[in-house]
Amino acid sequence: MPLDDRNSLNRVEELKSKLFSKNYKTQIEHRDVFSPVQKKEVVDSWADTDETIDATKEKFMMKTSFFKKFFIFSIIVFLVALGYASYVFFIGGNTVSNDNITISVLGNNFTTGGQALPLVVGITNKNNSSLELADLVTTYPKGSSSSPSDTETIRTTIGTIPAGAVVNENLEPILFGEQGSTIPLTISLEYRVAGSNAIFVKDEPYSVTISSTPINLSVDAPANISPNQIITLDVKATLNSTTTAPGILLNVNYPAGFQFLSSTPAPSFGNNVWNLGDLAPGSEHDVSISGKMVGVFNGDQKTFNISSGSQSSTDKSSIDVVFNSMQQMVTIQKPFVEADLSINNVSQSEYAVNDQSTINAQIQYTNNLDTKVDNLQIQAKLSGNALDPITVNVPQGFYDSATNTITWDKTGVSKLAELNPGDNGTLDFSFSPLSLVSASGGILSNPSVNIEVDISGEQSGSGVAVNNITNSSSASINIISDVGLSDSALYGSGPFNNTGPIPPTVGKTTTYTIVWSISNTANSISNAQVTSTLPSWVNFVGSFLPAEANLTYNSSTRQIVWNADRIASGAGVTGAPQTVSFQVSFNPSLSQVNTTPTLLNDAVLTGHDDFANVDVSVDKAVLNTDLINDPTFSSNEASVVSN
Repeated sequence: MPLDDRNSLNRVEELKSKLFSKNYKTQIEHRDVFSPVQKKEVVDSWADTDETIDATKEKFMMKTSFFKKFFIFSIIVFLVALGYASYVFFIGGNTVSNDNITISVLGNNFTTGGQALPLVVGITNKNNSSLELADLVTTYPKGSSSSPSDTETIRTTIGTIPAGAVVNENLEPILFGEQGSTIPLTISLEYRVAGSNAIFVKDEPYSVTISSTPINLSVDAPANISPNQIITLDVKATLNSTTTAPGILLNVNYPAGFQFLSSTPAPSFGNNVWNLGDLAPGSEHDVSISGKMVGVFNGDQKTFNISSGSQSSTDKSSIDVVFNSMQQMVTIQKPFVEADLSINNVSQSEYAVNDQSTINAQIQYTNNLDTKVDNLQIQAKLSGNALDPITVNVPQGFYDSATNTITWDKTGVSKLAELNPGDNGTLDFSFSPLSLVSASGGILSNPSVNIEVDISGEQSGSGVAVNNITNSSSASINIISDVGLSDSALYGSGPFNNTGPIPPTVGKTTTYTIVWSISNTANSISNAQVTSTLPSWVNFVGSFLPAEANLTYNSSTRQIVWNADRIASGAGVTGAPQTVSFQVSFNPSLSQVNTTPTLLNDAVLTGHDDFANVDVSVDKAVLNTDLINDPTFSSNEASVVSN
């Protein structure tokens, strides 16, 4: 046992003997106050306690010194920054502010369109530093109806504007616009400051009112029109200048639904641009435009945008600089007395029918007024190269074959004598188009029938005056071209020499020639294409004529496609048909004995009638080993035989 442990044990035994001794007296001590409690720091280990406490104090003192230094440094930086800011604020230094730059514009706020506007622009630099590489930039609309991106720019180089200096620059922009319109100008100063490559900009807006224009435009047109009603817009352009204006164009942008019919004079480009040429001072040019609104509804508002200006040097049909522009708005409203024309129970402005169809027309008339209409008369005038007057049938009314006009009035339809508000009725007639191929072999080119319906009546007012009211409606019927597709399977005739036994024999290969032929009557057909497929027991040999034909075969889908492209009018009628020939091979099996197997599945011709503006399609049935179109073929050679 260690010595320390033995000493401790002896002390314990000594205390025990005193405690249980009869002679031991307890000593009681009296204290007036409690001794102060001293809190001591508890360390993690018993060893080296004093050294640990000293090290901790030393580190704390080091950190405290670092924070003091950092705090003092921050105060110094703050004071320096504050001093610099105060210097810049009170003294000004070399800084430049847009607020210390003044741009003033001296000039007239009214100008004549097309003439130079004198302006004096004054620039005052109130900064303590110079403005370097300064440019004065003036931006304004290029023309009357220019888009925000279509602007004209004048750039004037100024150079350096010293501190406190005033610089004046003269400008002469040429502005265009409608009379009374306000043209916005933006006058900008672009500059740099010493020690920087950045470009700074100071803007100053300015506006000018156009007192008069170089070209005056006026339009005479109805404010309210009815659907399908023919309207006339009379546009007048007058040169309001003391000098000749060269190369002036007039452009009229039509609203959706407007159908252009004619104009006087005829348009120079398309149907909406007129070249007025060189206009002398005071000269006038009139353009009268006729058309009608189709596919519109009651209450619609349609706007015609009219502009005039100089001709572009790159595009002769477009305006380079717009001198003047205006808008003419018309409102669509129900006609007083409505005449709605429909063909084969469909109401629209254009129709397409084939030449074998009977055309059934119907006129629905309605009194939209709040007063009655007397002596209503309705006329339908028929015209067009496809009209067959012999077939015109009118259950009521009278057909005048001399003028091809059908008339309905109170003599034939008693209801038309007096039509109360909201009253309506229907009138029917029918006809058939002419054959597209005449007996002499001629072709009817672009066949069509036009119907113009006019309705008139008398409206009695509260007095004795009688108002004549009119309305009109029209329809155009285009006849679809008669497109034909013929297909033939041949053996002993055709462009190829076929091989193999006839009739087809089991286990032996026989080749056949397939011929496709397209015919067409009145209208040209575009994107013509013939497609078909081969049955699984027939193979595509690969030969076809003519060699330049666009014929392809897809072995995966077994589809044959002939892109015939355009089929001319009269093909196969007045001229040669468009044809293609190709070879297929057939090796019969025992299951096909005594049958006439298919050599080519159904064929389909598709295309687009360019005049009637409709797609056309022709279907042909399958071709089999019964070669009915081969003059060298006998019917007993059609069925498969065994060896």
